Amino acid sequence: MSIKIKNKNIEIPIIQGAMAIGMSSKSLVGAVASRGGIGTLSMVNPGYAQEDFLKNPFEANKRAFIEDLKFAREKSKGRGLILTNLMHVVERFDEYLEFLNSTNVDGVVVGAGLPLELPKYISEEKIIGPIVSSARALRIVMKKWEKYKRKPDLIILEGPKAGGHLGFKREDLDINILDELQKIINLGEEIPVFVGGGFGTPQAMKEALKMGASGAQIGTGFLFTEESGMPKAAKEKILSEKNKGNLKNVILESPVGLLARGMENNLVKQMKLEKIPPKHCFSCIKTCKRKDTNYCISEALINAVKGDINKGLFFAGTDIENIEKVRSVDDYIDWLLEEK
Repeated sequence: MSIKIKNKNIEIPIIQGAMAIGMSSKSLVGAVASRGGIGTLSMVNPGYAQEDFLKNPFEANKRAFIEDLKFAREKSKGRGLILTNLMHVVERFDEYLEFLNSTNVDGVVVGAGLPLELPKYISEEKIIGPIVSSARALRIVMKKWEKYKRKPDLIILEGPKAGGHLGFKREDLDINILDELQKIINLGEEIPVFVGGGFGTPQAMKEALKMGASGAQIGTGFLFTEESGMPKAAKEKILSEKNKGNLKNVILESPVGLLARGMENNLVKQMKLEKIPPKHCFSCIKTCKRKDTNYCISEALINAVKGDINKGLFFAGTDIENIEKVRSVDDYIDWLLEEK
């Protein structure tokens, strides 16, 4: 199977969704690309472990991204594609795009807002694509891009069952995203469309392909592989507590100003009752009401990648209900592609 994206090809119908902070690790991204899929690095604070991160997060993030990209590229052995996901709501969005355009990443996808000016900053040699939740949103993006004489090279349609930030209001969380898929395909014509949010099983992925999608974007399934950035002990603890009924997958409020989906641990329960003052403001999100926020999302996500079950924010989609064990990327992809 070969799927053409711009002037390049992938061999399997899978995008590994970006997971911040540090969860879509360089090892994970490289492993997915090495199988002929699309690995996606997150551009949200990848420099969290750099010594100067607190003092100069912008430079730390750029430096870490270059290191991660180099590692993932080498691990991919020339197969697949390596993209990066930049949230539209991050501070210095334009500057990050200019930086990404100077690297050898294959392309940039943008969610958490409509990337109306993306073609202005990313050269025609690179792949660009929006992450949208509706045909209406895609129509707005494509109309705006006409002045740049560009179309998306791929489209990611993300549904309400996805982990992380969602482009839906509470009253729309019960929609079937496959109903929207056909509208997206018709609007995009020949553009490859990948659908995400609850497609991390062989059955769900086959259903998406049957409905006309080029492939699936999967985050949660890859989060619980050996190669992801979450410490192994945290992966096993979350799965164990989930299986016991002690950890539920819920909708939560994000300082970004969007709904999100994740695990209801102590942090999530606490932030519903009281404000958790940030220890340090990273000035990372344009839409964050810093003086009035319930919690610092960067602090919570960094705690998660460090394995702090109680103080970390663990984004995950509904696919977590189908995950019983930690496995390798190779094993997981083999399972997804099984011929049953």
